[in-house]
Amino acid sequence: MEHTPKSIRWWPLWVVIILAILGALVTWIADAGHRQDKILLTTMIVIGTTILSILWLLFLSEMRWRGKLFALAVIALGVFLSTNLFEFKGFSGDLVPIFEWRWQESQTTFQLSSENPSAPQMSKTDYPQFLGQHRNGVISTTQLKLDWESSPPKLVWRRPVGAGWSGFAIANNSAITQEQEDNWEKVVCYDLHTGDVQWSHKDNARYHAAPAGIGPRATPTISGNRVYTVGSTGILNCLDFETGEQLWTTNIFEEHEAETPPWGVSISPLVFGELVVVSAGGAVAYHKKTGEIAWVGYRNKSGYSSPFLTTLAGVEQIVIFNQGLVTAHEPLSGELLWMQPWPTPAVECVSQPVPLSDDKLLVSSGYGVGAKLFQISRNPMGEFNVSTLWETIYLKAKFTTIIYYKDYLYGLDDGIFACINPADGTRQWKRGRYGHGQTLLISDVLLVLTESGEVVLVDPNPNTHIEHARFAAVKGRAWNTPALAGDYLLVRSDREAACYQLPTINSNVE
Repeated sequence: MEHTPKSIRWWPLWVVIILAILGALVTWIADAGHRQDKILLTTMIVIGTTILSILWLLFLSEMRWRGKLFALAVIALGVFLSTNLFEFKGFSGDLVPIFEWRWQESQTTFQLSSENPSAPQMSKTDYPQFLGQHRNGVISTTQLKLDWESSPPKLVWRRPVGAGWSGFAIANNSAITQEQEDNWEKVVCYDLHTGDVQWSHKDNARYHAAPAGIGPRATPTISGNRVYTVGSTGILNCLDFETGEQLWTTNIFEEHEAETPPWGVSISPLVFGELVVVSAGGAVAYHKKTGEIAWVGYRNKSGYSSPFLTTLAGVEQIVIFNQGLVTAHEPLSGELLWMQPWPTPAVECVSQPVPLSDDKLLVSSGYGVGAKLFQISRNPMGEFNVSTLWETIYLKAKFTTIIYYKDYLYGLDDGIFACINPADGTRQWKRGRYGHGQTLLISDVLLVLTESGEVVLVDPNPNTHIEHARFAAVKGRAWNTPALAGDYLLVRSDREAACYQLPTINSNVE
């Protein structure tokens, strides 16, 4: 007597799939939090759907065990092939897992241009610190040609580098960055025109956490014949610019018994006069020649932003964006001038505050918080007052730089480029999915290094998004800030660095 084979019970699987689709739709259509929350919820839905599908296969499908074992073997083979063919490379700025073909072609040698230009003596075009000479991402000494089809950028050199999110500081044809090599955190000086290593200094330190990645994340600061660096665990070094010899060092967080930020220290040192200013449980100043403590400011948990010097309400001050608090200090004494609370859920305080005028300061962060414009004033007694002019959810700078140009704001709103009217915080437009990259203003054009390693020229036009040109510059995640010295653009990612000579109209435009 023949047995009729059981039909497979499909309806429980269809219920799981339909519920998963509905869950994903609700997550992305309804107000389910900021973008990173939605991605995490979607990931949980995918994982839950996978687990329920396997449970259906084993216990509810009524499939014969031969079929079940075959299906499990197919799943196991798929997992085996995936783990062996693809390599996990961390997370994007939106917390999306990144997998890459394990045997993809990698750049392991230099790629030099056919021309090796003579090294010019640079001064006005030096890029000696984080975000350039004025620490605001604005470069006015170079004017770029916008037609890269007829005058494309020239590759000068390309080379592999150690992991990390540090950018380059450039002076006198030397380009200095930080990177990780095994358990050593390194400060490396490259020749700007050849990519050759001139010197390197290393400390026994290593930071690694998912999704933050491996290695140092702060850009060095060049001042005179010295280089100042802050490593991912808080090591502050003063090195000789010519040789890399260590002149003095300290761990700023250990010295001040402060708690290090959970995603690694990313504070680029500010050199002001005879002082080096950092943040270690609040602003701290050291004598730049000796490493002795000059002053200690208001105590607060450190964020990921870097101190900068500006003038607000007619008073020169050092402003720093720490965890849940914006503070301003008198530069020579460290006296607290004013402080302004910031929403406490936004622990990732990374983006640099942007002065808009003598009395206005824009502050922004990601994870659904957005931006606020503060007005700084003084009463007849000389005391400072901070008031909020407006706030908006349309400019969520996670760890990018916002540019203020001709009365408008330009920056990445959760990975998408946007233009904001600073008069009231309204959005002019939002377009251009560049990921969590970095932005510079080069005279009259915006240069964006996308998270995926492309360089894009964007017109600072408040009426519409105009993209002039783009090219693929580096591979890997490019959270690192680019650097421009004259017509030489240095870009890097977590795995390689490259130098390009950009076509310019006039390399010394005032």
